[in-house]
Amino acid sequence: MRILICPDSFKECLPAREVAEHIASGILKVMPGAAIKIVPMADGGEGTVASLVDATGGRIIRLKVHDPLMRITDSFIGILGTGESAVIEMAAASGLELLKPHEKDPWITSTFGTGELIKYALNKGCRKIIVGMGGSATNDGGMGVAAALGIKFLDKNGQELPQGGGSLGNLEHIDMTDLDKRIVDCNILLACDVTNPLTGKNGASKVYGIQKGADPAMAEKLDRHLHHFAGQIKKHLGREVEQISGSGAAGGLAGGMMAFFDAGIRPGFELVSEITDLSTWIDWADIVITGEGKMDFQTQFGKTPFGVASLAKRYNKPVIAIAGALEKGYEVLYEKGIHALVAVTDKPMSLELAIKDAGALLEKAAERIFRLLKLGFDLKEIKPDTPG
Repeated sequence: MRILICPDSFKECLPAREVAEHIASGILKVMPGAAIKIVPMADGGEGTVASLVDATGGRIIRLKVHDPLMRITDSFIGILGTGESAVIEMAAASGLELLKPHEKDPWITSTFGTGELIKYALNKGCRKIIVGMGGSATNDGGMGVAAALGIKFLDKNGQELPQGGGSLGNLEHIDMTDLDKRIVDCNILLACDVTNPLTGKNGASKVYGIQKGADPAMAEKLDRHLHHFAGQIKKHLGREVEQISGSGAAGGLAGGMMAFFDAGIRPGFELVSEITDLSTWIDWADIVITGEGKMDFQTQFGKTPFGVASLAKRYNKPVIAIAGALEKGYEVLYEKGIHALVAVTDKPMSLELAIKDAGALLEKAAERIFRLLKLGFDLKEIKPDTPG
């Protein structure tokens, strides 16, 4: 039997490759002769760098940049196998995971560190950069990224604005004079699974501002600031980004990068699956195993298991999904190409214990699944009794 294992990471628990390796261990206890291919996946959020570096034989480089509150922090980028392309997770420099709960504040948080990651990729000679957009702590419209690459944002007195979305309402001039010229010849792709515009009721501030630390009043002000920001972009650069689908991703970072660097935007899973050649491996496999930490009604909106199932449907391949937790509305995924969904827990337990024992739980869940499958195969070989 040929088995493809292509999960996403289990967020704040295990990277995708380790998830896949534990699943493989469980399978091999039941079917030691199985041919297994591991393809770690991601959808533009956590794990995107590891997935693409793994798929292309690239390398991860560790470095220090500024975090959302402009403190020095450890971060990383991936250089893909050819050495000509880089992959970045904006959350590795500007993400919520870098802040304690009481530090969340989209009025002042900045994407400056993400700009530093891009600059480092340019220094390494990369002329194609993929930026995963998930997990942002910011609402600055990409002003921080642009500032790190030389663009100045000035108020009516010619003074540079402080970092953060709270200052965008005072923007009166965008000075492109010192923009890093290498960015002009760089192809930037944004891996993104949301379609929110920059502003409005479905925009960056009103939809995602609360989870980043805003209250409703602040979210309203931040939305007005991004509207003003978009107006200044149109005035100084002649570009309209306010209502473009996806421009609100990562607190408007997508819109800013479209305006300043002519960045393109692609669904995260689509981009990762293309680079990892996932469709070829699905065609090869007899059965496909995917999964992620939590699966629910939202999984069908661009998340990895949904993407895997959609591809597998084209090749008429069965899909089993393994999750840390199955939550409200997960049943809809049965209609989207996933044939079975299995939670890893085998008894009542706390989230902390489930995270601690995740590897063993994954292995045992995979073993249980394949013991049932093997029983099904064995029963096929039993001839039914016939009347004498």
